Amino acid sequence: MLLKFQLWTFQIHTVQCSIHLSSLFHLWLNSNPIFCNFRKAMEFLSSIVGLVPCFYDHTSKHTVYIRDLRKNLQALSKEMVDLNNLYEDVKERVERAEQQQMKRRKEVGGWIREVEAMEKEVHEILQRGDQEIQKSCLGCCPRNCWSSYRIGKAVSEKLVAVSGQIGKGHFDVVAEMLPRPPVDELPMEATVGPQLAYEKSCRFLKDPQVGIMGLYGMGGVGKTTLLKKINNELLATSNDFEVVIWAVVSKSPDIEKIQQVIWNKLEIPRDKWETRSSREEKAAEILRALKRKRFILLLDDIWEELDLLEMGVPRPDTENKSKIVLTTRSLDVCRQMKAQKSIEVECLESEDAWTLFRKEVGEEILNSHPDIPMLAKVVAEECRGLPLALVTLGRAMAAEKDPSNWDKVIQDLRKSPAEITGMEDKLFHRLKLSYDRLRDNASKSCFIYHSIFREDWESYNFQLTELWIGEGFMGEVHDIHEARDQGRKIIKTLKHACLLEGCGSRERRVKIHDVIRDMALWLYGEHGVKKNKILVYNKVARLDEDQETSKLKETEKISLWDMDVGKFPETLVCPNLKTLFVKKCHNLKKFPNGFFQFMLLLRVLDLSNNDNLSELPTGIGKLGALRYLNLSSTRIRELSIEIKNLKNLMILLMDGMESLEIIPKDMIASLVSLKLFSFYKSNITSGVEETLLEELESLNDISEISITICNALSFNKLKSSHKLQRCICCLHLHKWGDVISLELSSSFFKRMEHLKALYVSHCDKLKEVKINVERQGIHNDMTLPNKIAAREEYFHTLRYVDIEHCSKLLDLTWLVYAPYLEHLRVEDCESIEEVIQDDSEVREMKEKLNIFSRLKYLKLNRLPRLKSIYQHPLLFPSLEIIKVYECKDLRSLPFDSNTSNKSLKKIKGETSWWNQLKWNDETCKHSFTPYFQIHEVEAYLTDSEESEIGSLDDVQEQPVSN
Repeated sequence: MLLKFQLWTFQIHTVQCSIHLSSLFHLWLNSNPIFCNFRKAMEFLSSIVGLVPCFYDHTSKHTVYIRDLRKNLQALSKEMVDLNNLYEDVKERVERAEQQQMKRRKEVGGWIREVEAMEKEVHEILQRGDQEIQKSCLGCCPRNCWSSYRIGKAVSEKLVAVSGQIGKGHFDVVAEMLPRPPVDELPMEATVGPQLAYEKSCRFLKDPQVGIMGLYGMGGVGKTTLLKKINNELLATSNDFEVVIWAVVSKSPDIEKIQQVIWNKLEIPRDKWETRSSREEKAAEILRALKRKRFILLLDDIWEELDLLEMGVPRPDTENKSKIVLTTRSLDVCRQMKAQKSIEVECLESEDAWTLFRKEVGEEILNSHPDIPMLAKVVAEECRGLPLALVTLGRAMAAEKDPSNWDKVIQDLRKSPAEITGMEDKLFHRLKLSYDRLRDNASKSCFIYHSIFREDWESYNFQLTELWIGEGFMGEVHDIHEARDQGRKIIKTLKHACLLEGCGSRERRVKIHDVIRDMALWLYGEHGVKKNKILVYNKVARLDEDQETSKLKETEKISLWDMDVGKFPETLVCPNLKTLFVKKCHNLKKFPNGFFQFMLLLRVLDLSNNDNLSELPTGIGKLGALRYLNLSSTRIRELSIEIKNLKNLMILLMDGMESLEIIPKDMIASLVSLKLFSFYKSNITSGVEETLLEELESLNDISEISITICNALSFNKLKSSHKLQRCICCLHLHKWGDVISLELSSSFFKRMEHLKALYVSHCDKLKEVKINVERQGIHNDMTLPNKIAAREEYFHTLRYVDIEHCSKLLDLTWLVYAPYLEHLRVEDCESIEEVIQDDSEVREMKEKLNIFSRLKYLKLNRLPRLKSIYQHPLLFPSLEIIKVYECKDLRSLPFDSNTSNKSLKKIKGETSWWNQLKWNDETCKHSFTPYFQIHEVEAYLTDSEESEIGSLDDVQEQPVSN
């Protein structure tokens, strides 16, 4: 073993010596030309020294490393410069691509890392090579051939490697599009409200039954902010959506632009996308991509229905579990988009509104003067919680440290808000977009009309329609019922556009947001150019001031609401005035004579609810253009004979005129254009009442009448006139002292095709109401099927029944013939024991149809003998409100486990009454107990619902439909 090791060591030493000697010898021969001829001599010597040729053959291929070291160092240095230049170019391309949110290819990244490592290695080799050259003898002979050999070999190999790296570095593509994150964060400031709408949205996003959700509300209320909050929350929380897409739609939707937004998010290859030239081809490509993903599409600012499939978006369902959330100013758009849930984004509560306003103003300004915080709160309150108004005004006041400037802004907000910085450009013009989208001039005129009412005024829907008819917004009105239908549609349109707000539990009234009202005033005043076209006063003193400055000469509409006014100016010079409201002026007793002489263009005059107004001024007959006159709830005792000169009068309202005694003969008959006459809950003497009916019958254009009848003779007159029957809308039977039984035939109801309300009061001897059911061609065979058919055919319009102070009345069983009854109020009927009697005929009918299936409101008040509504359970699928007071013998409700509570809002009554109720089972009791509300003292009081009951206020709202 030792011998082998020694031999191996000797061989290595011999080879090393041979390489050294051969290299020196070979280098010497090649570098000294004068000795070239000695090659032959060497060949001779080699025969003597046999090892020399062997050494030469073995080392000739290695000596090139030593011989070409200088040349290879220069070549390596040059190649490295080229590689570095290429490296810089590639790296610059990569960085530029990465700035565009692209990702470098792995091949490119590896090449860059290799170059960076290679640069260090080459630098080190070049240094060593230079050092080796410097150490050589005579600039050519290495002192250490073995060292030179190793360096030369390394240089040669690295030269090959660098050249290869240059060859690999010519990339066509250095980076590719990054896979986009599922959610792109959207820039937004910290939000203030609306928390309730946000919580609902999050809940519905998790509901598998909700695929499309709509967020709707007036302009500037914060819908986009809420949608951004939903988007960013999806980024912050874990969810199952693979992609979240945000797209702004706007007023004129560009489908291809929306498709481009979706494409950017879906990472469809550019070459594939760009070959899709048509909208349909792009839709197909998007559809293929989205069908494989669970997506959420956030569509902001939609103004009209979008065809999802036209864009390539599959409709979300429980299978794909995708979602679409949209924002719009119109509830109609939510419905057109088939949203399963629509959430109204409402204005901020006062605390949140103040938080937002002070954030925009800044603490420095608020703390700059002790008066400013209080003034700032007043300004914030004027915005009524509308975020856009709060932000606009807050920023406008962000530099105002002088309290007097805040005082001026408050005055401007109440008189001319458009003059405040930013209000016109940043607020009104944006809100105006909703107005611009209204489809016809009638809707636009009806919307602007709301600016004539004082702030926060709630108008009954039917009253608005009557005013609009008087103003001429409906065009030529031939049928008052068609005009009412048109009015209802316009109100619905304005509510769905979030330009009006519904009020009350049944939304029988509407109001306008104060900022929207300011915008309407600005619009009617031709964008603030003519500020005096509509003037709304709460003090008559301001009216005097404006008359002195000639403001009223350009005024077209005036409304005055002054509870303290007792006296008016002698006359008002308003040559362009078309509308005059004087309402709720409780101290007003009369107008000066000649008050109307300079208002000859007046079309609408509303003097209602001036409860001390006792006479009309002379000169009212000169208002030849007048189309609408409302004298309701005044104390006028005698109508002026001048009214007969109002030949264009279409609407005359005299409800609740309890002091009225005299209507001049032939006055009503002279109103040849009259279409609507209302004399509901008003008193009049017997003889005048019959004459009134005759004069109404003589009018050719009359189409709607609401009237109180106080005796059987007048009622017989009504029953004998088919024309009057067709016109009756609301019928009040009052103080029939001698009538014991009221018999009404089904044919009578058939002719009263517009009857919506029946009110019976103070008929002290009335015991029963009978319906004689008959069908055309069938007189004797009134079997159950025929009675049911007659019920559907003849009683389909009656919606409201009020019965009060009928002390002998026993029951209201006849109501089973009113299938569409919605409202029933029974009060102060001492003898009534059952609302519906449990007789065989009723039981038989109940088996075939649902009694009270449309009833929404039921009030039973002070009925001391009442024992049951009906002895058997009823379904009540539409019931919303039940009120029971002082009905101590009513021990049960007609409820069981099948009775619906889906529509129910509340059951109100005394605690003692509720506690003594008997139930079929505990399950039924537990089902209805949550709806019970205690109200011990309401028996003689009214609430917001009561204000809509027992008058015309509820009657006109529903179109007649089955």
